[in-house]
Amino acid sequence: MSSLAQRLALVRERIARACASAGRDPASVRLLAVSKFHSVATIRAAHALGQREFGENYAQELATKAEQLADLPDLCFRFIGGLQGNKIKLLAPLGCAIETLASAKSAQSLARHADELGRRLEVMIQVNVSNEAQKSGVAPGELAPLVAAVRALPALHLTGLMAIPEAEAPGAARESYRRLRALAAAEGLSELSMGMSDDLELAIEEGATRVRVGTAIFGPRAR
Repeated sequence: MSSLAQRLALVRERIARACASAGRDPASVRLLAVSKFHSVATIRAAHALGQREFGENYAQELATKAEQLADLPDLCFRFIGGLQGNKIKLLAPLGCAIETLASAKSAQSLARHADELGRRLEVMIQVNVSNEAQKSGVAPGELAPLVAAVRALPALHLTGLMAIPEAEAPGAARESYRRLRALAAAEGLSELSMGMSDDLELAIEEGATRVRVGTAIFGPRAR
């Protein structure tokens, strides 16, 4: 087995063990391979090993890779980077899911572009669960109005919430995940994108339905 195959197998085993420990069906947790800065050839290799969902942080990089991998129709990209207005026009035609929606203005712009293209796009709302000034995402207290605004847009399909936890304080990640789960439940949302290479087990224990894993699969990024 290649190093990539070994690393991918190990991550899948970690997910399966975490699900077993939490009394969950392994099929309830999807693996999003974070492929930013990794080559198209590497993504092809991961796809050949059965990986289907890939996360990208930069709109232009995602667009370029999507074009070069168009021969793999079952490959799915998800955008997990900051969603500035100038990126929406580039992302909408790709039809990829967007996990980092954080404002009604962005939602309306995205819906307008999707409408023009005759598409319905999956979105998730990014929540700044720890209220950190340096992080993107809607504040927990502003989530309900944003959920209502997104649900009022037929061109968008809201499936859940996404968060990047506070990492510094002991126990902060668990509290962030629990808070996100509670917020999702209050809004009737079932999907939770949370957990990364170092803490996917904790995230699964707290209800993650998608974990975003980069380094543990692909190794250190080239830049």
